[in-house]
Amino acid sequence: MISASFPPKDEIARLTARALLEIGAVNFRPEEPFTLASGKLSPTYIDCRRLISFPRIRAVLMDFLAVTILREAGFEAFDNIAGGETAGIPFAALVAERLALPMTYVRKTPKGYGRNARIEGDMTPGQRVLLVEDLTTDGGSKLSFVDAIRATGATCPATAVIFYYGIFEGVEAALADHGVQLIHLCTWWDVLAEARAAGSFTAETCDAVEVFLRDPAAWQAAKT
Repeated sequence: MISASFPPKDEIARLTARALLEIGAVNFRPEEPFTLASGKLSPTYIDCRRLISFPRIRAVLMDFLAVTILREAGFEAFDNIAGGETAGIPFAALVAERLALPMTYVRKTPKGYGRNARIEGDMTPGQRVLLVEDLTTDGGSKLSFVDAIRATGATCPATAVIFYYGIFEGVEAALADHGVQLIHLCTWWDVLAEARAAGSFTAETCDAVEVFLRDPAAWQAAKT
């Protein structure tokens, strides 16, 4: 049951950032940058998968995500909640439970045997499907999942994530051009502000991270 009383969006963003910092999901390492899946370097890394091991924080953030979906998309906007393989699956299940909706999941690639399916569970033509994931960076992987959902004859008008990088230009516009609304709880800017306020990292580290957040391309070019 979702309570009718929840904090406003900016406070949800702050509390989500605080929770991610508290469970050690946020990593700032400008002196020894991380290598991302793209092969590019970054002084930041976030691991939202850690949430599944912290039941109290997990429950609060899933409540936040459910109420944000209702606020931004509507109370009767969806018929099915789909998780993206693999990180989105547990969060999709938790959101589906809160919204009293069926849950499915989308494979990254076809299964390779049997039905050779990308969709697992019961998804039917005409259903309005919400894609749930842990995070989005540039939105690229979301489009593959959305297209797989739409190939069933269902629609996918939105995706909901816990964390959105919020530092790359054109992401929301690209998703919108594909007919997908982006719903999220917090961004790197929310995390950086809360990290400064809480003293989670040194001022020097936060300053170095801010340089990256303001111009990721320039920062990465300087590191190559």
